[in-house]
Amino acid sequence: MEKFKIEEKIVAMLKTVYDPEIPVNVYDLGLIYKIDVSDDGDVVLDMTLTAPNCPAADFIMEDIRQKVESVEGVTTATINLVFEPEWDKDMMSEEAKLELGFL
Repeated sequence: MEKFKIEEKIVAMLKTVYDPEIPVNVYDLGLIYKIDVSDDGDVVLDMTLTAPNCPAADFIMEDIRQKVESVEGVTTATINLVFEPEWDKDMMSEEAKLELGFL
């Protein structure tokens, strides 16, 4: 399967992952900074959190890893938690801003 198709499926899967405290998925929240898919199907994903001390961090990251690894064509998924650049509400999609009342 072509890498861009795998990436599309990964994005669709990421849109099913939610922070338990926020009614918007992690992708539309802007928490996913980078998705790299190798020719072997290894995925490296850089993500952040809305707050560095997020109590649901482990749950969210494991949910992402399991769902990404379930995508056809993905061999492994490595999730890197990064805090640079720092997340802010401007990173959210228009849909997320509407859902949370920022528009």
